[in-house]
Amino acid sequence: MDELLTKKQGKKLLQLARQTIAGRLIPILGTVDVTDADFDVEYGTFVTLKLKGALRGCIGNLLPNEPVSASIQRNAISAAFHDSRFSPLTAAEFEDVKIDISILSPPQTLEYKDSAELISKLRPGIDGVTVTLGGARATFLPQVWGQLPAPELFLNQLCKKAGLAESAWKDSHPEIEIYQVQCFEEE
Repeated sequence: MDELLTKKQGKKLLQLARQTIAGRLIPILGTVDVTDADFDVEYGTFVTLKLKGALRGCIGNLLPNEPVSASIQRNAISAAFHDSRFSPLTAAEFEDVKIDISILSPPQTLEYKDSAELISKLRPGIDGVTVTLGGARATFLPQVWGQLPAPELFLNQLCKKAGLAESAWKDSHPEIEIYQVQCFEEE
């Protein structure tokens, strides 16, 4: 995927995410300057928190709906304090949390005839995937391929996350969208 932002801009957005969360936990001084005109551009974004390598929160939006800096701030707060899978982040945990941000390309519908063609068109480690069937919908960022490298397992778990039968991707021909991300991670 083409770079949407520079590494310097990514580092600044990581600082913004960290400072936004910290501002809810402990009073701090100073701000991150996000006046760069490139931060006024709208992208889908995700903010992922990891504690000792384990997922601690992940919230985002697939479609752009506000400037990237505002999206990062909103998703950082949501990942830290409103991810229903976890209790709100504590100040003690915050010291050890690592933050990843993902800047998303626009999703594209993936046309396929059957499950074999679907598998052949997916690019593990490159494509984020969204499954939609009826009112059910879920996504996995491309980074999830690291834990679920087999396309069949990846799609099974994605369907399960959406509240569908694991085999829905084979049996029900759901809508599949793919997207790519530019990921920035704290060191």
